[in-house]
Amino acid sequence: MKDKKIEIVSHRVERELLPFVRKPARYIGGEVNQVRKDLHRCDLTVALCFPDVYEIGMSNTGMPILYHILNQMENVAAERVFSPWTDAEEVLRRQGIPLFTLESKAAVAGFDVIGFGLTNELCYTNVLNLLDLAGLKVRRCDRTEADPLVIAGGGMANCCEPVADFMDLFVLGEGEEAVVELANLLIEAKRLGWARRQTLLEAARGFDWAYVPQFYEFEYDGPRLTSFRATEPGLRTRFRNAVVEDFENAPVPIRPIVPFVQAVHERVSIEIMRGCPGRCRFCQASYCRRPIRFRSEERVFELAKASYHASGFDTVSLLSLSTADYPHLEGLAGKLQEYFEGRHVGLSIPSLRVDQQLRLVPKLFTSVRKSGLTIAVEAAGERLRQIINKPLKDVDLFAAVEEAYRAGWEKLKLYFMVGLPGETLDDVKAIVGLSHRLATLRRSVDGKTASINVAVSWFVPKPHTPFAWLDQRPRDYFEQAKRIIIDEKLRLRAKFLVFKFHQMEQSILEAAIGRADRRCGQVIETAWRRGARFDLWGDCFDYSLWREAFSQAGLDLEAAAQRRFGRDELLPWAHLGGPDADYLLNHYDDAMQGMPPEGT
Repeated sequence: MKDKKIEIVSHRVERELLPFVRKPARYIGGEVNQVRKDLHRCDLTVALCFPDVYEIGMSNTGMPILYHILNQMENVAAERVFSPWTDAEEVLRRQGIPLFTLESKAAVAGFDVIGFGLTNELCYTNVLNLLDLAGLKVRRCDRTEADPLVIAGGGMANCCEPVADFMDLFVLGEGEEAVVELANLLIEAKRLGWARRQTLLEAARGFDWAYVPQFYEFEYDGPRLTSFRATEPGLRTRFRNAVVEDFENAPVPIRPIVPFVQAVHERVSIEIMRGCPGRCRFCQASYCRRPIRFRSEERVFELAKASYHASGFDTVSLLSLSTADYPHLEGLAGKLQEYFEGRHVGLSIPSLRVDQQLRLVPKLFTSVRKSGLTIAVEAAGERLRQIINKPLKDVDLFAAVEEAYRAGWEKLKLYFMVGLPGETLDDVKAIVGLSHRLATLRRSVDGKTASINVAVSWFVPKPHTPFAWLDQRPRDYFEQAKRIIIDEKLRLRAKFLVFKFHQMEQSILEAAIGRADRRCGQVIETAWRRGARFDLWGDCFDYSLWREAFSQAGLDLEAAAQRRFGRDELLPWAHLGGPDADYLLNHYDDAMQGMPPEGT
């Protein structure tokens, strides 16, 4: 690695970009609590790239942690980059302005490292677009010694083969400690003048959470993988997720950046627990983010206070995969309520696991300004919930919602998933019936019917879960299910139920890409070159581009989504952290016992 000359393009941004975009505040930086260092005086420079727009990226919880940790290192500078919206991209390309960071308006290509957070399969075309806007080749084999190292982490790193041809290194698992170890290695590599290949080889040898795809290859037999091996002697072929053992004292930014454009989640966000005691069989995070660790209520309370006073945000959000399973929730809620009640600061409790403990939750927030209560029910019937390993009893669900109504909650949002293994069309219809009963339950409290927003998504089999071997339901099943739900709502005359359906083509693409092998990289690149951008955005997503890209590779997109893997088949993600296959297959077998008989 060599020192690079970093180009500052602030004057071009101010004159040639900002006057010509709809939301210039997305690109100006300078927010309260940002960190700006002299890039030329630092031993390592890192451009932290989030492959979506500013408002989405500023709501992400992982990026601020890495930003904080890296900038706490005296000799390291980290700056932020977000995907320019389509209007800004057009101006950047027309004017020849390179992709730049917010803090220094520095051209990204001059940084030592470009780091991506991969949160969803549908962000991959934005990753390629950011590299291209930076003036870099999208494929790692085409980049040179003078180019930055391109590194990725986040949840999709555990199933990263579809983008392996574009990345130099993947960080698997949790980044708080791994990013420091990696940064120190890269600083040493620069000091010693190591070449790019030597630097990556040292990382591959030194860290069991570092996957460097150029040192590994697959063999194929049609759609199946037949082997996976290292091309360099002594390299591991099975990787482990990085884990922060001391979660209590893990670094947390207590001076959150206050965005200039209203973010999707503009609040103090404190992670109170990592991992999930539940094992919902469709959820990749519950199987990949282990073990379960808690922060003490005293630590969370102090973090919330400090972050609030440094930002002025009017909501404190308690984050985890399953907040109601946090063992100190009642005590913590009492402390937060006492401190923030007079300051008119609301408390948000997302990710609630609805069980007997949840009956207490609404009571804990009786005196604090309330937002809507969100509950991920997933399936309308107890049999189906047993199959997906979410053993929620209706009696507990109804008790929790009734307590919420009594405590003053007026809004309720429910999440359901359609297409789950073992599901019947009667289960689909029951989604409306259950939602209707929960809405009318409020009548027993205050004589009114609750208005409930019901979000319906389509099941996507995810890597590292017991359902990873299964196929996704075909599109016509999803279309039939949607009609059933709409018709049942009309039959019940339930105007107080508002259903919102996730775009099924996005879910189909997610299933096709998410379990794909390295050869899918060509499909992703083709779709991007044909114009695919912001595939998570309904108004930008173009399904036809993806169908054409799959077709050009000799593949059928929907057949790829409906692929079923054999139990003994080599899986494209098997080497990338996560539980052993035997453990997942035991869960799979348990789930199959609850399946309805064939033909029902």
